[in-house]
Amino acid sequence: MSTIYRPARGGAEATATTAPEHHLHAGSGPAEQRHARILVVEDTPEIARMVQRSLHLEGHQVSSAADGKAAIAAFAEQPPDLVVLDLLLPDMSGIEICQRIRAMEETTGTARTPVLMLTALNSVSDRVAGLDAGADDYLPKPFAIQELLARVRALLRRTSSDGPAGWEAGGGNTLLFEDVMLDPDAHIVMRAGREVRLTAREFDLLHFLMRHPNKVQRPDTIMDRVWGSDFYGESNVLAVTMASVRRALEEDGEPRLIQTVRGVGYVLRAAPSAR
Repeated sequence: MSTIYRPARGGAEATATTAPEHHLHAGSGPAEQRHARILVVEDTPEIARMVQRSLHLEGHQVSSAADGKAAIAAFAEQPPDLVVLDLLLPDMSGIEICQRIRAMEETTGTARTPVLMLTALNSVSDRVAGLDAGADDYLPKPFAIQELLARVRALLRRTSSDGPAGWEAGGGNTLLFEDVMLDPDAHIVMRAGREVRLTAREFDLLHFLMRHPNKVQRPDTIMDRVWGSDFYGESNVLAVTMASVRRALEEDGEPRLIQTVRGVGYVLRAAPSAR
């Protein structure tokens, strides 16, 4: 059975129920999983303790913070390999914390740290706001702990030297399509001479599409290749992330390159007017 957390605010106690999933035990993840330093930012003690314990059992080194000020201080002192960040905190929002983390990384020139945002706000606009602020993934509350662990594994795979699950070897070459250039080694995307800022997950999605231009990709294929076969989440995560990539690529009014083929999937190809 796996614990599912039901968030509570305004002094109410957090509640937990159980769901029929695999038993949690040390080493329950894939044998090749990467052990990492993880910062958990969560102000509900019950949730914070269980998340920390579960990550410890996976072999990770875990630190914690209960508010934004402590989270930013901990990140500045020793940047972790991944941040699990609650959206609703007593002193500042998770969105502001994420923005400050990205600003620190840009100032110091350090690599982007994956951020998994926990949120009790389930509207698409709230999720888009988190992704736009620099979060790499989101997990709605209530959540099953096994789903959180699966998402942590997926994010860590994407920052390992082996690259995302399912990618073929030799993906370190710069890719070009129309006026878009993607450099996997430098983790940079340019369009018509301007830098396109993407989260790690958005970058992975565009990278996959650019490796298979002019070929329609079914949603289940994209999910398997970009999110991984062990991803457990809501069905609209692909649509939300795809919309974010499109906005970034079309920020200056450029023509759309990621086309929707209704009833089939998505394809990277020039729009008829751009050919």
